[in-house]
Amino acid sequence: MASKPQPPLMKKHSQTDLISRLKSRKILGVGGEDDDGEVHRSKISQMLGNEMKFAVREPVGLRVWILISAVGFTVMALMALVFPNQLYEVVFEEELSTTSVSIRLYGGALLSLALIMWNGLYTAEKVIIQWTLLSEACYFAVQFLVTSITLMEMGILPNMAVLLLLSRLLFLAVTMAYYYHLGRKPKKI
Repeated sequence: MASKPQPPLMKKHSQTDLISRLKSRKILGVGGEDDDGEVHRSKISQMLGNEMKFAVREPVGLRVWILISAVGFTVMALMALVFPNQLYEVVFEEELSTTSVSIRLYGGALLSLALIMWNGLYTAEKVIIQWTLLSEACYFAVQFLVTSITLMEMGILPNMAVLLLLSRLLFLAVTMAYYYHLGRKPKKI
């Protein structure tokens, strides 16, 4: 059997035909704006969603603040673990009369918070950063209250303790400002 020669295939050049392309995209539901005002370039991006809406708009200096906090917490924790008596003497300007176990436990707690800070530094998730800032703010508030009550009970007011209290208030204010700005809804442009 002799096979009949096939006629040459006629290719439709719809890729170059702008109207045909626009009709195809309209049928697929791609290229126009959706309810949120987003323009999807493909059906896949329309199904998966736009990753930009999940990106965190961080306040200026947030990562630097978390880095400073992580380093500060780590240094204080190591000082409390290794040199508990000296740390107490610097703050309260008197020798530690009891055992140094409580100061070392304080160092262990600080080291745990430092690990949270280091984790918050390397994450991109907004919720983790918010919890990191909230735990830092809780620490500063509790330390301010405990140190204030201790100084009132002792009836003394050393300069280093006053400096510690003022620094804790400042750190609490900065941390809460970042927490507030991170939690705000971004304005639509």
